[in-house]
Amino acid sequence: MQYKLFFQTCFFFLAVAWLTGCTKDTVTESYSFFKPVYKTKAEVWTNAKSGPAVSVANPGKLFVKGNFVFLNELDKGVHIIDFSNPSLPRNIAFVNIPGCIDLAVRGNYLYADCFTDLVTIDITDPLHVVVKQFLEGVFPHRRYSNGFIPDTNNVITDWVRVDTVVKRRMSDNPFYNFRSDIMISANMNARGPSSNNMGITNGIGGSMARFGLMGERLYTVSWHDLKVFNTSNAAIPAYVKTIQLNQGDIETIFPYKDKLFIGSQTGMFIYNAANADNPVKLSQFTHARACDPVIADDQYAYITLRSNNICTGFLNQMDVIDIGTLTSPSLIKSYPLSGPLGLSKDGNLLLVCDGKAGLKIFDATNAYAVTQLKQITGIETYDVIALNGLAITVAKDGLYFINYSNPVTASVIGKISIVK
Repeated sequence: MQYKLFFQTCFFFLAVAWLTGCTKDTVTESYSFFKPVYKTKAEVWTNAKSGPAVSVANPGKLFVKGNFVFLNELDKGVHIIDFSNPSLPRNIAFVNIPGCIDLAVRGNYLYADCFTDLVTIDITDPLHVVVKQFLEGVFPHRRYSNGFIPDTNNVITDWVRVDTVVKRRMSDNPFYNFRSDIMISANMNARGPSSNNMGITNGIGGSMARFGLMGERLYTVSWHDLKVFNTSNAAIPAYVKTIQLNQGDIETIFPYKDKLFIGSQTGMFIYNAANADNPVKLSQFTHARACDPVIADDQYAYITLRSNNICTGFLNQMDVIDIGTLTSPSLIKSYPLSGPLGLSKDGNLLLVCDGKAGLKIFDATNAYAVTQLKQITGIETYDVIALNGLAITVAKDGLYFINYSNPVTASVIGKISIVK
């Protein structure tokens, strides 16, 4: 009886498979392809120079040096913004750097990723920058961004959207013949993505950064590793080594004195960089899965946790961590927030980008009782750098300059608008 039932079942599934394979029904499907536009590295290197200012459309990370903000335009390059008068900031130039999503500034040199390469640019004259070096292939993980396989001999400088209609049999796999050098859109936005060191100082980066400067070293993190570059000759940084973090979800890096605070989706790592070329792990603080930028001072680390489509946790809060004993960090208290991202600290003042809830300013004198002093609403904030009473904040609709010299009456005093 069991054998009879077995053969009847097999016959049923074979019949279904035969009928499905023979069906002539077809479906029509619409797809949007994002096809890369390639240029040779020689062309890219030639065109990596400052040109006229262009409108900010898709801002990313930011770095501040002197009276200039260096604001990343995702996958395109870097805007140079003069805020010597923060009430009237001026977008003065744009540096073309295809594939750029991270940056740092040391002295008169801008370091940025150009897909797999690290480019060094002399910004002594922001209106006439000069490329000093391309350090090739130091970011190999960038080769497979967005799931495509690029031509590693060239550089992607743009993405062209192509809308197409495909007819197929219902029984066919809809993805069986799509190419590896294109991206397929499913409700996504139409975008691809002198050497004397005397007196050289480093700029200040935001908390969402993957590039961090500490003394004469540039540290960068990818999804799974930490890289060290020697910038003692600031014009021609040298690759030192790669340290595997064995984690797989690294997001940010924050250098403080001789320590590196590395944020991941599952926790915070503390590395001792007293030996600048060989950072060593001291400890790890683990939390529930959530996106996680981190900053620190002498006593505490501050971590914002948020859930979104990428970070699938259910936390929207700020954790204050006691790092008095670096080898055993411990949670002091968690504070509920709406959708926090970047944060910055100025003395006892803590500034937090709380997404759609705007920029929040806290008194963090007492870690056990952090209290809100001001909330600036009407802007959807991403990252912030606090500079002695001036907050430079990247938001969804612009780059904001906020006077918080009196935090209770903090207000927007200047803005560079985003033009889509």
